[in-house]
Order: sequence, then structure tokens, then C-alpha cells
Amino acid sequence: MPTPKLDPVSPADSRSASRTGAGLALPLLIALTGLVYIFAIPSEPEAVKLTFKLIPMALIFAYAWSRLPAERRPWQTLGLIGLVFCAVGDGTLRWFTVGLTAFLIGHLFYLSSFLLRMRFSALRIAALAPLAAYGIFMGSRLVEALRDSGQNGLIAPVIAYVAVISLMAWSAIQTGDRRAIAGSLLFVASDSVLSWNLFVADVPFSHALIMLTYYGAQFLIAGSLSGRGGLGSRTGHR
Repeated sequence: MPTPKLDPVSPADSRSASRTGAGLALPLLIALTGLVYIFAIPSEPEAVKLTFKLIPMALIFAYAWSRLPAERRPWQTLGLIGLVFCAVGDGTLRWFTVGLTAFLIGHLFYLSSFLLRMRFSALRIAALAPLAAYGIFMGSRLVEALRDSGQNGLIAPVIAYVAVISLMAWSAIQTGDRRAIAGSLLFVASDSVLSWNLFVADVPFSHALIMLTYYGAQFLIAGSLSGRGGLGSRTGHR
């Protein structure tokens, strides 16, 4: 009886299967570890809480990496570096200025990555108006609160951060990538709750609101680095 001939599995097929598995498992792990950190890990000991806080970001980085082609484009590398700086910001936010600086640098890398994928549209350009209005409102309220509390040294870095994150969100809109747009706006929402809760007034359930929107933002931005989330028929890069 002849032995049936088996089709060999090509390296490309093996890599594709591996990426498919990672694409299914990693989002579940990210969601699970994020929820565990937000709702189950106590605030003490601090080292344990910080470790669990960073686990979802490490998985998000792995998720982004798993979706990249063998030959990365410059904007994809910039996005990965942005993820790393945001993770550093996570780990150092207890020293507020240090963490804020790391996040600001991360946003500059995101902004650069998004601008390299820019696809001109008058409507997308016009999105600058509502984002500028947000920046002016949020910046003015934070400056007022910082002055009232005598934290004048934080005024300049906070204003710089509001300006940069607003421009980052605007640059994401220019890509036409759904995930980049949604992720950047979630990032703005997360940092708005964080800063309002820190400096202006207490926000109910602030920890859950901040972290759910933050992890969602980073996951969506990481997913957008594959370049397959454009609003049009083309992918979100040129």
C-alpha cells in the first residue's frame, strides 16, 4: 500500500501559524493581566503592584512585535520605541516629573510615527480645532489648580505634556488608521482623568478609569503598527 505523500509545511506557513496563535493568545493575556492588576492586586507591597502593572505593557509590546513584518518600516520602529518609553513612564510615575517626561518622549515617538503615515484630508486636518480646544481648556484648568496648590514648578511640564499629547492625537487622526485614532483618543481620555484627579478634583473610580483606558490605548496603538487598519481601501501607511 503506497504511503500518502504529505505536503511539506513551508517556513512562511509556519511563521503565519505562529503569528495567528500569538494574535489570539496575547490579547487574551493582556486583558486578563490588565484586569488582575486593576481589580485584584493590592497597593502594598509596592514592588508587587508595580510588577503586575508592567506585565500587560510587556505583553502589549510582544503583541506589537508579533504583528510586524520581517522588514520594519521606520514608522513601525518609532512606534515600538514609543511603547518602551511609555512603559518606562509607567514604572517611574511615582516620581511624577520623571514619569511625565518618559511619557512625553513616548508621545513624541508616537507623533513622529503617525506623521510618517500621514494621508492628507481636509477633514482630518480640521480635527486640530477640537483638539486645540481640549488642550486650551485642560491646560488652563490644570494651571489654575497648580497655582492654587503652590505647585508652580509643574506648570511648564504639564503645559508641554498637554500640547504634545494633543498633537499626538491629531497626528494619529492623520493616518486614517482606526486603531491609531481610537488608541490616541483613549490615551487622551486616560491622561485627562489622571491629571484631573491629581490636581483639580477627585474622580470616582479614577484608578479603574485611568488604567482601562490606558491599556486599551496602548493595545490599539500597538495593533496599528501592523499598518492594516486604514479607513480607506489602502493600508494606513504610504
